[in-house]
Amino acid sequence: MISQSDDKNISPDFNFLLGRWRVENKMLPKRLEGSDDWKTFEATQECTSVLGGVGVIDEMIHTEGTSIGMSLRFFNRETQQWFIYWVSYRDGVMQPPVTGNFKDGEGIFEGADIWNGTPIIVRFRWTNTDTPTPRWEQFFSSDNGQTWEKNWEMNFTRI
Repeated sequence: MISQSDDKNISPDFNFLLGRWRVENKMLPKRLEGSDDWKTFEATQECTSVLGGVGVIDEMIHTEGTSIGMSLRFFNRETQQWFIYWVSYRDGVMQPPVTGNFKDGEGIFEGADIWNGTPIIVRFRWTNTDTPTPRWEQFFSSDNGQTWEKNWEMNFTRI
């Protein structure tokens, strides 16, 4: 059983994301191919806290009404790191987690994955979390972190 004294071990890092948002997406559909053909679309996202603040869950819905996917974020009290999972509506598969934390207002989360048969490192980066317009970016590296390709950016405005 968790006592009230354990609440100090829950990070408030993602509290800025709680609530409803309009999300401007800029996405690179052809990743790690040298493409600069960006696709833009708008979506809404609703984020809620779960497990007494140990978790944060959101779902992103395209403005046309179709689900895009959801993020699940859980704070490991022992390591003091966040584990972030993505599940796409397209396949319903939970992707391997990225892990990390916030430092000096910037959140960096990384993890190993595979893209089209190529081992990669995925990086999520959160900035502007103390403003009315937080930003999330996703990067891939296929050369063990020597170079990074940004392939998705989301700019949030509270509804």
